[in-house]
Amino acid sequence: MPDCKEIAALIKGWDDILVICHENPDGDALGSMFGLVRGLRSMGKRAGWYCASPLPRKFAYLEQGLSGEDFAPAHILTVDVADSKLLGDAWEKFGDGIELAIDHHSIHRPFVDVRWVDPESAATAEMVWLLLKELGAKPDIQTLGCLYTGIVTDTGCFRYRNVTPRTLRLAAELLELGAPAGDINKNIFENKNLAAVRAEVMELNTLEVFCEGKCSMIQIPRSIIESTGADEGDMDGSVGRAAAEIEGVLLFVSLKEKEDGSIKASLRATPPANAAAIAQRFGGGGHVGAAGCPLEGMDMAEARLKMMEVCEEYLKEIGSI
Repeated sequence: MPDCKEIAALIKGWDDILVICHENPDGDALGSMFGLVRGLRSMGKRAGWYCASPLPRKFAYLEQGLSGEDFAPAHILTVDVADSKLLGDAWEKFGDGIELAIDHHSIHRPFVDVRWVDPESAATAEMVWLLLKELGAKPDIQTLGCLYTGIVTDTGCFRYRNVTPRTLRLAAELLELGAPAGDINKNIFENKNLAAVRAEVMELNTLEVFCEGKCSMIQIPRSIIESTGADEGDMDGSVGRAAAEIEGVLLFVSLKEKEDGSIKASLRATPPANAAAIAQRFGGGGHVGAAGCPLEGMDMAEARLKMMEVCEEYLKEIGSI
């Protein structure tokens, strides 16, 4: 597998580049995508972006001041995409032309020949920052903010176990160069509108604890979003973090009903539990500490019972109950 230097050498010869992230994007996906696009443009390259989902409102600043480019891409790459299934309609539109995947997921499922995958990176944005430095790009404040956003969101503001000494050094470099860390932290972790707070209260009322106190679960039916008027992107998961942090809980599950009625599960885990091990049983994936998966063909009631069953089976397998 190529390393950062080899990927930089490859991209140096490219122009008219399209950067794609996964659908339902988080801060790392968007920070990596917009950070790379901005960095490539600082080198005089023409670069654009695509995401199959709308940009969450709280991450709108990542795109601010970045004009669109109307061109036929000569080269296409993905960032933070662990599986082609996560690309949404981007796979149908651009799948045949994707030449490179840059990702940090340990369960990356190859969908292109050239891949730079580094599970030791806490965020794909770490890799993008290393790449831009290798390319000799000259990042502006907006670029630095994008990359900081990617790192701070995928590390839970440097609280998660995926944080390494390199993670902190790279984040410090971004701050030294001018990344507005305080503003970004407040925007992501502290700013909430009233509708989102009301939605979170309703989420918390669904809280259940089971498996001898080793698992917690909340449910987010569409009725919560519709009745409160909350924007999905404004619901930052603070209820989930609170439920996951209950003393003794090893596995936390959030079940969310999408607009089409399908159910998506988001999981968090504390050692010795592995969130990805649960998600993979439903065709999903992610990291040891955080993962996600679809629960196909189930309504909320069915998804709740099935996830309870699988979590109990898994905790018995690893000897935790």
